[in-house]
Amino acid sequence: MTRVLANLQPESVFKHFEELTKIPRGSGNEKEVSDFLVEFAKDNGLEVIQEDCLNVIIKKPGTEGYENAPTVILQGHMDMVCAKREDLDFDFTKDSIPVVVDGDMIKTEGTTLGGDNGIAVAMAMAILESDDIPHPPLVALFTVAEETGMDGVLNLNPEHISGDILINIDSEEEGVILTSCAGGVNNIVHLPIEWNEAGENKLTYKLAIKGLLGGHSGIEIDKNRGNAIKLLGRILDGISREIDINIANVNGGEKMNAIPKMAEAIILIKAEKEEELKALVNKYQEVFSNEFATADPDIKVYLEDVEGVEKVFNTTTQKGLISILRLLPNGVQTMSADVEGLVESSNNIGVLTTEKDEIVFSSAVRSSVKSLKHEINERVQAICDLVGAKMELVSDYPEWQYKVDSPIRDLMAKVYEDMYGEEAKIEAIHAGLECGFLKEKLGDIDMVSIGPNLYDVHTPDEHLSVSSTKRVFEFLCEVLQRIK
Repeated sequence: MTRVLANLQPESVFKHFEELTKIPRGSGNEKEVSDFLVEFAKDNGLEVIQEDCLNVIIKKPGTEGYENAPTVILQGHMDMVCAKREDLDFDFTKDSIPVVVDGDMIKTEGTTLGGDNGIAVAMAMAILESDDIPHPPLVALFTVAEETGMDGVLNLNPEHISGDILINIDSEEEGVILTSCAGGVNNIVHLPIEWNEAGENKLTYKLAIKGLLGGHSGIEIDKNRGNAIKLLGRILDGISREIDINIANVNGGEKMNAIPKMAEAIILIKAEKEEELKALVNKYQEVFSNEFATADPDIKVYLEDVEGVEKVFNTTTQKGLISILRLLPNGVQTMSADVEGLVESSNNIGVLTTEKDEIVFSSAVRSSVKSLKHEINERVQAICDLVGAKMELVSDYPEWQYKVDSPIRDLMAKVYEDMYGEEAKIEAIHAGLECGFLKEKLGDIDMVSIGPNLYDVHTPDEHLSVSSTKRVFEFLCEVLQRIK
């Protein structure tokens, strides 16, 4: 079968990347790709460990002259966020990612690409199988479930891995050397549902918000993009203050760590209020189109006729729902006073679901300051106390603090200037990386994070620069060559 990426350079990197696009590897569904990596190691005569949680660790001795050099850990995660266009018939559990090449970009036909973080896995594989890239002793660590709480690195057995330097390849901007990242926690609010009979002689509509850009809840949280779930709460609140409505169901978002692009509610009204409802929806369409003219120009608010329902939320549940949607903190909460332009703390309400007996609000809380992470959670708890909801915190992960003395950071800066004649940017990132946990697991290891240019990550518009991938791979190989 002809490979779509066959003519791209570096050939070995894109060969492995395309192989990965053919393997289902959504978070929680990594068994096949984990086994694939194990077989890859065995085929290349390399030592390999597959942990019970499906992390894969591959070890390769240093090349001639590098036998006693510091051991370098190359690290990335094998799972990906699975998001697609709503109109696309695609199954992430069995279908290959439909990659296409468009000029300098690798894109897809309506799904996430999996460049986050398949490109890290592909680069490491290319180095591991190479016979002509000089390098120190290497350990490649491929983790699972990074996108849904970092369960892979959380369950990593430190007895299986050791090293002196760790290079995480999960960043998304060429020329940037990351040296710090935010910690985070998944904040889940459970609001109990009390049901009433829907009654008769009412019209039933789906109220929907769609067409937003969404994006990565860490990297793009400061882009002023609309959060469809928050906007749904605003509309429901506004409508309910004007006319009597019943709400039967609310849903929105796809992933906790992605800014939600869509949200919807099933609402019931008296027939005589139909025109007033439509006028209110049109009003919010105009309001949102104006407010998000630049950040989300394609936002759409509309009503759709649907079949009637038997039950609706009672008054207490409905008021609690609207209160939570209106009051939950969302977006940037504080900016760093130490690093210019760095978001210090934020919250993203990523998923809203209606279950049999509860409404669930799932948020990703991030901060580079532990106490501010706690402060956001305390505010959410205060909201829960007011409306009789319960807050649950899961998958808490630590921040990665800046290290004043970092030889690998200094070496990378020197190599970058030698290769490209300009200074690399030394930065921190608001997104969560696995580096915080790795610091806890591996001790005071010297650590940085790099990566090629990736755009619109966690959305169906995700795309990866070919030329940037080539440059970053060459840069990584040169750094490895200079570690002796």
